[in-house]
Amino acid sequence: MTKPNNPKYRRILLKLSGEALGGEAGVGICPEAIHDMARQIGEVRELGVQVVIVVGGGNIFRGLTGSERGIERATGDYMGMLATIINALALQDGLEKNGVPTRVQSAITMAQVAEPFIRRRAVRHLEKGRVVIFGGGTGNPYFSTDTAAALRANEIGAEVVLKATKVDGIYDSDPKKNPQAKRYDQISYGDALVKQLGVMDSTAFSLCMDNKMPIIVFDLFKPHNLKRVVLGEQVGTLVTR
Repeated sequence: MTKPNNPKYRRILLKLSGEALGGEAGVGICPEAIHDMARQIGEVRELGVQVVIVVGGGNIFRGLTGSERGIERATGDYMGMLATIINALALQDGLEKNGVPTRVQSAITMAQVAEPFIRRRAVRHLEKGRVVIFGGGTGNPYFSTDTAAALRANEIGAEVVLKATKVDGIYDSDPKKNPQAKRYDQISYGDALVKQLGVMDSTAFSLCMDNKMPIIVFDLFKPHNLKRVVLGEQVGTLVTR
């Protein structure tokens, strides 16, 4: 049994979708949603947990959607990467207003607003107690921010990927459409793939599976849920070996 306020994880990667920053509407930037996230992140940092964050950009622009509407796919993906930088800066502002020192690192060079992604520098920031936000995805088109999250988690030695969603875990079908949908407390990588449960896209999921990186899918919109996950409570769904 984990002791109160004794974290199970010491270094975590939190994957935030762009829609999460958009609040209930999931579009644009919602200051209330950002400040709620900042408070939750501040809570776990106070436990001595090192936090890195990867943000999506779907609340502003999604490359795949753009390509479906006639924008060249690579161009659309770069536009999506720029959207993640906007979100990273908004989240940085919210965190620092809540007293949390933060650095933004970008996979796309833009020296005026963010540091370039340098793995050793990111780790040093963590050791100094700063939260590091990774923007710009992987810096390459055709890769999602889920893949960026899996990649960065392995690069910086995170112990777990925490995928924040608006549902309380992984279900065997859409719980909004099927009231009888079954929620998993724990599931193996293999079962999640075979059942096509859509935890992450296949590239991201394969990276986690190959490197034995556990994934926890949980509802960030319940107060203190992030802290509960970090303390090792049974929150959301654990994907592991």
